[in-house]
Amino acid sequence: MTASTTDAPTVPTDLSLPPPAEYPYDLGKYEWKVQTSSPEAERWFQRALNWTYGFHHDEAVRCYRYALHHDPNFAMAYWGVAYASGPNYNKPWELFDKAELRATLALCHAASKRAVDLAEDPLEKELCEAIAARFPSSRAEEGGEKEFARWNQAFADRMGEVYEGHKDDLDVTTVFADSLMGEPREVSQTLRVKEALDAALKRPEAMRHPGILHFYIHLMELSPTPELALVPADALRGLVPDSGHLTHMSGHIYAVVGDYRAMISSNFEAIAADEKYMAHAGADSFYMFYILHDYTFPIYAAMFNGQFGVAMKTLDRMEAWLTDDFLRIESPPMIDWMEGFCTFRVHVLVRFGKWEDILALPFPEDQEFYCVTTAFLHYGRALAFALTDRPEEAQREQQEFRDARARVKTTRQAIPNTWSDIFDVADAMLAGEMAYRAKKYDEAFDLLRLSINRCDNLVYAEPWGFMQPPRHAYAALQLEQGNVEEAARAYAEDLGFLTTLPRATRHPNNVWALHGYHECLTKLGRQAEADMLKPELTLALAVADVPIESSCYCRKTACCASQSKL
Repeated sequence: MTASTTDAPTVPTDLSLPPPAEYPYDLGKYEWKVQTSSPEAERWFQRALNWTYGFHHDEAVRCYRYALHHDPNFAMAYWGVAYASGPNYNKPWELFDKAELRATLALCHAASKRAVDLAEDPLEKELCEAIAARFPSSRAEEGGEKEFARWNQAFADRMGEVYEGHKDDLDVTTVFADSLMGEPREVSQTLRVKEALDAALKRPEAMRHPGILHFYIHLMELSPTPELALVPADALRGLVPDSGHLTHMSGHIYAVVGDYRAMISSNFEAIAADEKYMAHAGADSFYMFYILHDYTFPIYAAMFNGQFGVAMKTLDRMEAWLTDDFLRIESPPMIDWMEGFCTFRVHVLVRFGKWEDILALPFPEDQEFYCVTTAFLHYGRALAFALTDRPEEAQREQQEFRDARARVKTTRQAIPNTWSDIFDVADAMLAGEMAYRAKKYDEAFDLLRLSINRCDNLVYAEPWGFMQPPRHAYAALQLEQGNVEEAARAYAEDLGFLTTLPRATRHPNNVWALHGYHECLTKLGRQAEADMLKPELTLALAVADVPIESSCYCRKTACCASQSKL
């Protein structure tokens, strides 16, 4: 993204906003002591801070500006406007559209400069000077990512200096960690963040600090030991009751440790907070990206639990917000950010083998606008035709899928992946399934292994960029062909019983692989291991609301071991 070098937009001298008479949100009890002469200004600052730590940047900025209504010389409120308006963990500079970028640069430069001018407290002065280093100009004279990278590094360097002098301040630690946690991140930066957050968490009060807990979860979800963040995740859940995103965050750890029921329940709590917010404030801001993300977690977890009803009911609720009017908002361009959510119905129906339901789905009227949705539906239809023994229709849809994916606009986001990478997984998966139906088994398994490799190498995200692990199809079909040892290895990898896969690509406790692995162990005569696995499988089957007879509905000769047979 390149900023225009024309004159920056004019920023009002007075950034204050008159606050509403009522504010219905419970944002918890955490406060950061700051310098202001107005109790009302401080109250709005604390609300803003908790929204900031919960990544609701738009609402945070409004609250900082409400604080300025009560104290127009409130340095830290200006600091907050700049901090919350600028780039963040999920939205770096290069993902701002041109109009956003020009307005944001002008606002952040003006607010940070005003903060520096007003700050009197020594620590606040340091913080304001640090944020000003991120916005040295009201426009990007050179444009491009290199200039923004220099600004981000300047901010991180200054925050490092602030942190070295105030290591006992949990808010300083939070902002310091945030300054280093953008992508891409050097190993040395990751270690420095971990050192700072680990030190903070040795203090009991850190378990009541939403910023420390939030960034610790983000740090540890990608690590080899995500279980170390379970206690912080539990502590964050409900700490800021009406911040849907903070309530949701525990689900990132529950996902990687395989606690899918907790993943569902925590995100239903988050959705309740989100729906309260939307009922009061509307559903037309960029924060909808975070809200829709909260809906995806119960859907994804229910897919691993074999809970078709939960997945579909949550999907219906999510899709109700994906209106055409909302997706056609141009700045920020909602369709670029949000169209991926429109593909979830196909993901769910594929997982549960609802082939005729997929074929009954209508294509969007405006297929150019809904280019990702169109391409992914062609993929689902091709798979459905292949698995209902209609090879000619499958081949036609396969070509339609390949043509449609080539038309997907480059502006469409699949953060942190690309749609090209995700469609590559789907392409190999589909080709493998079609080859299998044609009894070209060696070719089929080669293609499915290619799909597995591509899926494993997607950039970490929850939900994963491709929501049904191709390994489940591969193992099910290997089992159908009598290749029990190979199927057992694939299931053991998926469950994390073998440590050959990175932690984030394993799916502990999922009912599909548990069932498949138990079947393999039984067929191989490894009865002692099968008996040890049986309690986990029995628990998983008790949660599922569909019969589990294979790890993939692509397998036609399902095992007899269903819920009633255990």
